[in-house]
Amino acid sequence: MHTHPALHLPWRVLVGTVGTVVALAGVVMLVVPGPGVASILLGLLILSTEFRWAHRLLRPARVWTRRGERWALRTRDQFLERRRERAAARRGRPAPPD
Repeated sequence: MHTHPALHLPWRVLVGTVGTVVALAGVVMLVVPGPGVASILLGLLILSTEFRWAHRLLRPARVWTRRGERWALRTRDQFLERRRERAAARRGRPAPPD
């Protein structure tokens, strides 16, 4: 679409329209039941394929996602370690070293 001059503008209009509709539906879903924040982020993701400003708006969401992933992995590892220690204590043996 980007290399064909006659299709470039209609494609950007289509992407802009679809992304805007999805983002606005997300705003509505903040009030009514539904995945509002997820829809807003999806709308911005659609818009970011064609518009640089939407890509810049998504940067904090990417940072939060990476932080959340690291937190989840750290929490999982701590949970599994505590579980191994409790199981070893029930058996009367020390926990195996990692």
